[in-house]
Amino acid sequence: MNERLGYRNIMVGIGAALHFLVDCLCLCTLYLMSPLVETGYVVGLFIVYNVLAFVTQIITGHLADISRQKHWMLIISLLLLILGVATMAVGVNTLPHPSATAMLPTAILLGLGNSFFHTWGGKQVAMKTHNGIRSLGIFVSTGAFGLSIGFVFHSWPLLYAILLLMCLLAALYMRCDFKGDIQSSPSASTPGAPSKERRWAHWAIGVAIVVLMLLVMMRSWVGESFTQAITKSDVVVLAIGAIAMLGKMSGGWIARGMGIVRSMVVVLTVVLICLLCRDSHLAIALLGLFAVNCTMPVTLYLANVVLKGREGLAFGLLAAALIPGFLIAIL
Repeated sequence: MNERLGYRNIMVGIGAALHFLVDCLCLCTLYLMSPLVETGYVVGLFIVYNVLAFVTQIITGHLADISRQKHWMLIISLLLLILGVATMAVGVNTLPHPSATAMLPTAILLGLGNSFFHTWGGKQVAMKTHNGIRSLGIFVSTGAFGLSIGFVFHSWPLLYAILLLMCLLAALYMRCDFKGDIQSSPSASTPGAPSKERRWAHWAIGVAIVVLMLLVMMRSWVGESFTQAITKSDVVVLAIGAIAMLGKMSGGWIARGMGIVRSMVVVLTVVLICLLCRDSHLAIALLGLFAVNCTMPVTLYLANVVLKGREGLAFGLLAAALIPGFLIAIL
């Protein structure tokens, strides 16, 4: 039993490290590319990347659920990300004045590679830990700090180091994932159940998922409201990434210790107070950012419960819901 628990922890840890590296690589590449393209077009490239990275997770999440080969999506993700970096490098080194059109393939490849990785990772963690809320929090948390590192320290040496580490960790993950690994099977409907009951069950699942997506959209809006209230320097950007990571990581442990309902009442109360006072002090905005991120593993855990056996789709739906909340906050 202890061996199995240790194995799961190692696999979740490798997955979380890969999540950090993937998000770091994507932002590092985009910011290396940004000075080479006119400012107006840079915004368009970032929009293309974000839409593909998040919205397409609905599709890649479904693919993760129906795939019989667990890790082909990880391999495809790595190939897409490597190609994205390669197209950027070729464009920079061969074109005298790289245009947005020349850099568009990079944004597309990075967005798709990011999408494939996230739904693969979310599915794997949910399966290996039986939807363990603490493990889900650990996996999703590291991407936030990876984005901060990629933004602040973007450089070619960092980019190549990330690529090398990604390939090594991916190989290690697949090597460690032996045949006896725990697999979760999709839940089956009860044979012979009346069609009316099945319809009601489908309606209930649909309503629950919509509610969770609305909550995620609201969380995205609130989280972006907190970050917009903060004057950003490199140190502050790193602090924002670290606090968001700690919030997502802590949320699973808090919910496991206090219970989901009680912990969310406390967390959302803190979020509301901080939201009302976010402009008064930096510490209040950062506390609110920490608290709102504590809800992330909870919504993911509940989505996996609702869509048992379709954890990839659950991950993808919640990821897609982040984009409207982000756009509302920006606009």
